[in-house]
Amino acid sequence: MNIQVVHNYEQLCEMAAYIVASQIITDPNSVIGTASGSTVLGVYNGLVELYEAGHVDFSKVKLFNLDEFYGLDKHHEQSRYNLIKANLVDRINMPLENFNLPCGTAEEVFPECKRYEKLIDHTGGIDLQLLGIGVNGHIGFNEPSDYFAPYTYLVELSESTRSSNVSFFGHISEVPTKAYSVGIGTIMRAGNILLIAEGEDKAWAIKEMIQKRVTPQIPASILQFHDNVTVLIDEAAASML
Repeated sequence: MNIQVVHNYEQLCEMAAYIVASQIITDPNSVIGTASGSTVLGVYNGLVELYEAGHVDFSKVKLFNLDEFYGLDKHHEQSRYNLIKANLVDRINMPLENFNLPCGTAEEVFPECKRYEKLIDHTGGIDLQLLGIGVNGHIGFNEPSDYFAPYTYLVELSESTRSSNVSFFGHISEVPTKAYSVGIGTIMRAGNILLIAEGEDKAWAIKEMIQKRVTPQIPASILQFHDNVTVLIDEAAASML
């Protein structure tokens, strides 16, 4: 792992945006895996600023989001589709049809998971996967478990994960109990991975991910086995290292 510590959230977002933009500048046909927690929103603002300044062209880029809430129509105000569309896709020159994520209202779960995996495979796989990390060490919506999920699947969300999403919904009773998530195996097949974290509440998860043994109880710990991982964190998130 390439671990970089910056002073604050603003610097973290700026550096992360430069890393993603560099991938796209190097390969204009890049396939980018997007994340949709609150931490990454500043990164998307940074990418929009780079686009508006004429530094990066998104016209041939494809995006695949890590997750979507189960049962939410994509036009629901708090769907992951709406979040990424409003904060990134609508603000750059990428065709909307190049933005992909699981369908939260698909009639059958397994066929939808299989469809999404095939769609990723058809592009040749993810070139750069952007990740946040949950307070319990989850990545995507891959919760602590007894195994590492190999492919996209339907997840029962933990209470800590649902609590972390209250800011989007207003009350925990409104937060869905399940979500589609790209599996650990799919994440690990990405060519490059960029994980970002900020704040003291992420310090324990960062320590467990970097310094402890690999275990599905800390899903992010599997990243120790990936050859091209950059961990970009602020001083607060690095406080337990």
